[in-house]
Formats: sequence, C-alpha cells, structure tokens
Amino acid sequence: MKALESAQVSEDVRAPKDTLRNFLRWLYFPWLWLVFIPFLAVTTILFGILAATTCFISKRIAFHCGTAWALLLCLVNFTWVRVKGRKNIQKGQSYVIMCNHQSHFDVLAFYGHWFRQFRWVMKQELRKVPGLGWGCEGVGHIFIDRSDRQKAIASLEAARPLLKGGISVLFFPEGTRSDDGRMLSFKKGGFMMALQLDLPILPVTISGSRHVLPNRTFKLLPGSIRIQVHEPIDIGSYTVETRDQLIADVRKVIGSGLDPSLRDEA
Repeated sequence: MKALESAQVSEDVRAPKDTLRNFLRWLYFPWLWLVFIPFLAVTTILFGILAATTCFISKRIAFHCGTAWALLLCLVNFTWVRVKGRKNIQKGQSYVIMCNHQSHFDVLAFYGHWFRQFRWVMKQELRKVPGLGWGCEGVGHIFIDRSDRQKAIASLEAARPLLKGGISVLFFPEGTRSDDGRMLSFKKGGFMMALQLDLPILPVTISGSRHVLPNRTFKLLPGSIRIQVHEPIDIGSYTVETRDQLIADVRKVIGSGLDPSLRDEA
C-alpha cells in the first residue's frame, strides 16, 4: 500500500514537470531541425568515414572518433553529462558492462563520456546507417541479428578475441528502451558471455536521458544526464545454473541508481 501511495505521489509531482517539458520542446523545435539534425547528419558521415579509415592504422584510435562524435552532439544539444564512480573501474581490466536503457541519447551520453575502450553490442540493422555503420564496423563494435538466435550467438563468439587488455563489451540487457524509465526484463545473452569468458560484470545506471529524448519520439530537449558506475560484480560464485540469480543481483544494483519511484520495489 505504501509503495502504491508513493508511486501516486510521484506521478502527481511528475505531471506538471512533463507538461512544462512538452512546452519547452516546442520552443526548442527550430534549433532541433535547423541546427541539431543537420549537424547530426554531417558529423555521423564525417566521423564514420574517419573511423573506417583510421581503423586500418589503429582500432583504438578509430574508437575515439566515436567519442568525439558523441561528445560534440551532446554539446550541440546543451546536454550536461556527469559520470560518477569512475574509481570502480580498474585500469587494464576488461568487463561486461550492463546498463539500463531509457533513451536513444544513452548512446551519445555514454560513448561521449566513458573515455575507455569498449565494444558495443548493437542490432544488425544499424550496419546499414550511412556513416554510423561504416565507423562501427571499422572499430569492431558487435552487430547481432536478433531475429536469428544462432547467428547472434556466433557474432558474440567471434567477438571474444577483442575483449582483452582493458577492452570491455557493453550490453543493454533490456534489449530495447523503456517507455517510462522503469527497467524491463533482462535478456540472458550478456550474462552468458560473462560466465563463459569469466569476466566481471560492471553495472551502470543511466538517469535523466529519457527527459532529454523520450522513447518513440525525436523531440529533443537540453538537459542533464547522470551515469553511475557501480562496483564490479565478481562472477566467481555464479554458474550457468545460477545465472537467474546473477541477473537478479545485477538488476538490483543497476536499479539502486534510479529514482526511487522507478525501482522495482517502488
């Protein structure tokens, strides 16, 4: 009953804020279409070509073409990103990074402010996006065919040699974006990879991105995003048989970084 009352109060408080944000989105509309979208198109192609070219020299250098691209887009959208908990990342250690997913803007916020090598697990369809697909393929980000389980597994298997020397792999275990900020159920693929490679899981919480860019819209708004890096979870005490417990434990840690009204127990 208390949880229900708390959720109701939260909804009552949120409603006026959402109304104000919707009004501000209309005021921001000219900047979105006259500045941000043209800048997005040009820089995606430019940095994609740059990454696809420099990858022949060094994939690590090519990776940071994406960092520059994402950081510039955050700046052009007047979006301030804070990363807390960097001390939990051990230099030279590779991780399976697990992160909640509230918005398409999560990609820009994370990529532009992580400043460490990682490879993204992304859907196969993005390979066809001009600039983005070229650059991501050159860097070594991992494309998976979500409609074919065997092909998806094969893609993850092929990515194993990449994950060494501090290069991590990033999963959005929900598989898609949340409409209201509450986490969806987690898929098992990333957890199986962590168990098979014996890599620690690094839980990460992204907050605020859904206010910058809500799911299923392209109505941008400036704002602030927080990326909370939690302590790594050692998978030594977990097995394939206890992976459901691992998923639950990781989910609980990621959820602890969300607003109380968005947590599972709220």
